[in-house]
Amino acid sequence: MLVAATALTAAPLRAQDRARYLEPARQILREVPLIDGHNDLPWEVRTSFGFSLDSANIGQAQPRLMTDIPRLRAGLVGGQFWSTYTPSAFEGRGAARAGMEQVDIVHRLVAKYPETFELARTADDVVRIHRAGKIASLNGLEGGHMIENSLAVLRDFSRLGVNYLTLTHSRNTAWADAATDSMIHRGLTRFGEAVVREMNWLGMLVDLSHTSDSTMWDVLRVTQAPVIYSHSSSRHFTPHPRNVPDDILQAVAKNGGVVMVNYVTSFIYRPAYDHGQRQDAYQRSLRQRGLDSNAVRDSMRVWNQQNPAPRPDLNVVVDHIEYIRDVAGVDHVGLGSDLDGIDETPVGLEDVSTYPALVAELLKRGWRADDVKKVVGLNVLRVMRQAEAVAARLQRERGPSTAQIEVLDGWTTSPPWTGPVR
Repeated sequence: MLVAATALTAAPLRAQDRARYLEPARQILREVPLIDGHNDLPWEVRTSFGFSLDSANIGQAQPRLMTDIPRLRAGLVGGQFWSTYTPSAFEGRGAARAGMEQVDIVHRLVAKYPETFELARTADDVVRIHRAGKIASLNGLEGGHMIENSLAVLRDFSRLGVNYLTLTHSRNTAWADAATDSMIHRGLTRFGEAVVREMNWLGMLVDLSHTSDSTMWDVLRVTQAPVIYSHSSSRHFTPHPRNVPDDILQAVAKNGGVVMVNYVTSFIYRPAYDHGQRQDAYQRSLRQRGLDSNAVRDSMRVWNQQNPAPRPDLNVVVDHIEYIRDVAGVDHVGLGSDLDGIDETPVGLEDVSTYPALVAELLKRGWRADDVKKVVGLNVLRVMRQAEAVAARLQRERGPSTAQIEVLDGWTTSPPWTGPVR
């Protein structure tokens, strides 16, 4: 009983201790823009509110979401990469159109709330917007399937202000392997390499979250600019393929990139990961018994009620930040929450208002203010500036690429459209 009582009281006591550092944390966030690498609000606007920003009404408290303007202000968010996500299942079914619709949501968001948001294309834009008291809005295209195997479409997304491309989502693309799919390319294909080179030419950040280890290694070999992981964590704690192993963390440091730690409990917390493995095994067993989808759903509902997932607190996120700092260096770690893209968060990080608590925990653990500033935003700004410099050099050296997947990868099922249509 004493052990249980101690466990129940430990978290509140830690929070009370952390509270002493909240005002210094807020001061840091006033001085440096906190830039989160990944927030799925646009997908929530699409799926929960029928594309309607009026219905989402984030100008007021919106309890159905983890993100609204009052809580963004309370969290002192300075810059947000909005995830312009569509599922991998959209590949071949209008993925580019769906991606454009997601980017349009971000543009409409900024237009609806001009006193709060402003689009940012460059690092200097982010700094200027933050100094003006607004939130810099950036676009992250989550899934290479949305370029539909076309560098022209990639360039069009860049023209619309997309700042990064996540090369894959949960499934492989035609030119890159994903972390959670069967390996078919052993990394990047030749066209995949052309995509990375064109992203360098555009100044678009290469996002390696969701990609397989072999894809990560291929990108690090090909890219001339630093990479990012918009929402990934360390595999040291949890053997999830979405996390980054130590040898790649060290390679990212040599590349100059940054790994932005996320909040997904099954990625960051071993008990939650193990729970997920048991959950998946039980679901597979139901399907093997021939149950229909309704019966599987009902059985899983009962199982989940009887087996609630263990939930970490914000200290686990800080553990990942510190581990990546220790392996890769303090210049190569950032924040990428995945809020509004996840069902459950660590305790203490329930929504976008909680960033000061995370920063306060870093200060409580003895972090220097200058290093905290790197984690919350300066590291990402450095990567953006380096990518911009690489793009300026490459654009002096050559024009846009005309590479085609049909030529580079020998496609025969979809011949290149080079002749007249008859």
